Amino acid sequence: MNRLRTACTTPGEFIITAEVAPPKGGDITHTIQMAERLKNRVHAINVTDGSRAVLRMCPLAVSAILVQHGIEPICQVACRDRNLIGLQADLMGAHALGIRNVLALTGDPVKAGDHPKAKSVFDLESVRLLQVIQKMNGGQDWNDKPLTDGVTDLFVGAAVDPQCPSLSGLQSRFEKKLEAGAQFFQSQLITDFELLDKFMHNIAAGCNKPILAGIFLFKSAKNAEFIKKYVPGVHIPQETIDRLAKAPEPLQEGIKIAAEQVKLARQICQGVHMMAVKREDLIPQILDLAGIEPVS
Repeated sequence: MNRLRTACTTPGEFIITAEVAPPKGGDITHTIQMAERLKNRVHAINVTDGSRAVLRMCPLAVSAILVQHGIEPICQVACRDRNLIGLQADLMGAHALGIRNVLALTGDPVKAGDHPKAKSVFDLESVRLLQVIQKMNGGQDWNDKPLTDGVTDLFVGAAVDPQCPSLSGLQSRFEKKLEAGAQFFQSQLITDFELLDKFMHNIAAGCNKPILAGIFLFKSAKNAEFIKKYVPGVHIPQETIDRLAKAPEPLQEGIKIAAEQVKLARQICQGVHMMAVKREDLIPQILDLAGIEPVS
């Protein structure tokens, strides 16, 4: 599987990725059903790694199962829960299981999740995790010792937040991630497309790596308020919340808003990353409304 890698290196290709949440428990049926709905609409599907520090099945297992179903995953790897040895072991395992796409993340703080007394690890953060992957792809571990049983071949991406209030901090982290080997970037959910446009022109211009704007399906005003309150780094305008609150069918209004945002993103950057928690089946409808054709 190399659809994402091919798309990222094809000039003019508009790249679509989406996100599915692993189950909380041993039954993966629903996750597979949602991923199957997206199979021909996206280039690859993100499998989240304890998003918001909430307990879910490990993304490595879910990604391997998606591979078995002919679905290309992007396995998220967060530094929060595993030490340097465990992270490298999982990355080698991902390669052996046929998983080729990885998103390197620092990870949300434990106190934000459902096990606030759990211990955080954070041997690494996202930039150094990218460096680890770059080394492993070159045949060495973090200690510059050879991988005696073969190199890895992992296509690695990173997160970016174009709405970050510190422009200098945003630029510094972005440049460090580029230098550390990031091949594509997925953003936090975007609501301010003027800031995205400034980021693309002032920071990302000339980097030759695709930037995918995060598009989130708000199912209701209550849902938007919850995301605004509890998801770190998220900014949702009051006018969006009001529009959902006034709509006779909030979910349909949320679909319209998401489709409008996909259209805006298409004018600014190289792709979108779709997020529709527990309603991934609605992503094709959003893409249809935005005029996005199925992925060939």
